[in-house]
Amino acid sequence: MQSRLVGLAPAFSLFPNLNTPHKTFTFHQILVLIVTFIAYASFHASRKPPSIVKSVLGPPSLNSSSIDNGWAPFNGTQGTKRLGELDLAFLSSYALGMYFAGHLGDRIDLRYFLVFGMMGSGILTVVFGLGYWMNVHLLWVYMSVQIVCGLFQSIGWPCVVSVVGNWCGKEKRGLIMGVWNSHTSVGNILGSVIASSVLDFGWGWSFVLPEPGKEMEIEMSLGENVEESLRKQEAEDAVLLENVDELDDSLFAIGFLEAWRLPGVAPYAFCLFFSKLVAYTFLYWLPYYLRHTAVAGVNLSHKTAGILSTVFDIGGVLGGISAGFISDKIKARALTSITFLALSIPALIMYRIYGSVSMFINIVLMFISGLLVNGPYALITTAVAADLGTQDSIKGNGRALATVTAIIDGTGSVGAALGPLLAGYISSRGWNSVFFMLIVSIFFAGLFLVRLAKVEINKMRSGESIASSVPQS
Repeated sequence: MQSRLVGLAPAFSLFPNLNTPHKTFTFHQILVLIVTFIAYASFHASRKPPSIVKSVLGPPSLNSSSIDNGWAPFNGTQGTKRLGELDLAFLSSYALGMYFAGHLGDRIDLRYFLVFGMMGSGILTVVFGLGYWMNVHLLWVYMSVQIVCGLFQSIGWPCVVSVVGNWCGKEKRGLIMGVWNSHTSVGNILGSVIASSVLDFGWGWSFVLPEPGKEMEIEMSLGENVEESLRKQEAEDAVLLENVDELDDSLFAIGFLEAWRLPGVAPYAFCLFFSKLVAYTFLYWLPYYLRHTAVAGVNLSHKTAGILSTVFDIGGVLGGISAGFISDKIKARALTSITFLALSIPALIMYRIYGSVSMFINIVLMFISGLLVNGPYALITTAVAADLGTQDSIKGNGRALATVTAIIDGTGSVGAALGPLLAGYISSRGWNSVFFMLIVSIFFAGLFLVRLAKVEINKMRSGESIASSVPQS
C-alpha cells in the first residue's frame, strides 16, 4: 500500500527544505500537481516544433514574396500530404501506445515509467532535428523517428492523470483539473515561442531546444524524499491515514475490456475522438494556415505565424478552467461539454470568414475558438476520465484509473491522428473544406453525449445530486 503511494508522489529533491518530516497531505497534493504540471507541459512543448516548421519544410506559399524552397521530401506538389502523413505517423503510434501505456501504468511504478517516457521523447525530438544538420531528405527516416517518438509520448498522459486522480478527491475536481490541465496549453505556448524564436537559424534548432527529459532528472530522485516524509507522516497525520485506508480495497487492476464496459466510458471516448480531431488539427496546422492566409492583406512571416498561433492555446487555458468550474457548479460534465461544442461551431465559422479582416479580429476570434474547442477536450481528458476511473461501479478503484484514462485519450488520439492527416489532404482543395470537416467533427462529438446530457438534465429537474455524469447500467 505504501509503495503504491510512493509511486504516485514525486517531490523536488533539488530543494533540501522540502525534505522535512512534517509535511501535510495537502502539501503533497500540491507538490504532485506542480511536478506533473511541469512534466506534461514539457511533453506538449516538444510536440509543437513539427507544426512550427511546417511552413518552412512544405511547399512555398504562392502569395509569399520571400524565397522559400522548402525541404525535400516535403516541398513538392504533394508536400502538404507528406506533412499530413508525418503527423499520422506520430499520432497513430501515440494512440496505439496509449492503450498499452495505460495498461502497464496500473501495474508498475508510475515514477520510473514516466521518466522513461520523457527521456525517450526528449532524445527522439532531438534526433528529428538532427536531420537538418545531417541533410537528411528521406521520408522513411522522419516517419520512423515520429513513430518511435509517439510511443514514448504515449506514456505521459495515463501516468500523470492516474497520479493526480488518485491524490486529489472528487470535490472541485473539475476546477482543479481544469487549472492543472492548462499544462497542455502552457506547453504548446512555450513550444511555439521557443521553436519560432530560433527558426531563422535553421529549422533543426526548433527541435533541439523544446525537448523534455531534463526535468525528469529531478523526478527520478523525487520519490525518495516523499517516501521518507510519508513514513514519518503516517504515524502523525490522521488525514493522510484516512486517504491511505481508502486505497486498501482498491489495489486490483481492471481489465482492458472490462474498462470499456464501464458506464460512460465509450460515449466519452468517441466524443473525444472527434473533439481531439479538431483540437489537434489546430495544434499541427494553425501556424501553417496563418502563414498561408493573408491577414489584412499582409502575409505573415514564419516566426510571426508561429507566435500568433499561441493565442489559440491561451484561449484554451481559459476554456479548460471555465469548463471545469462550470461542470463543478452545475454537476453536469456532459451538458457542459455539449454547450461548449455547440458554441464552437459558429465561432469557427466566424473565424474563417472574418479572421483575415484585421489582426485584432483574428486574435479575438482565434482566442474564442481556442476557448470553446479546448474546453470540452480538457474536461473529458481530465475530470471526466478521473470520474469514470473512480466511479462507484468499481468502488473507486484507483488502479483502474490509468486504464480508463488510456482508453478515453487513446481513442481521442486516433481522431487526433486522423485530423491532421485529413487537413493535409483536404487543404489542397481550399481551407473552407478543412473548416467544414472541423465543424462536422464537432457535431458528431456532441452527438455522442446527448444521452448522458439528458440524464443530467433529468436529475437536475428532479433535484437529485449528480454524483457522476453517467447513467448506471
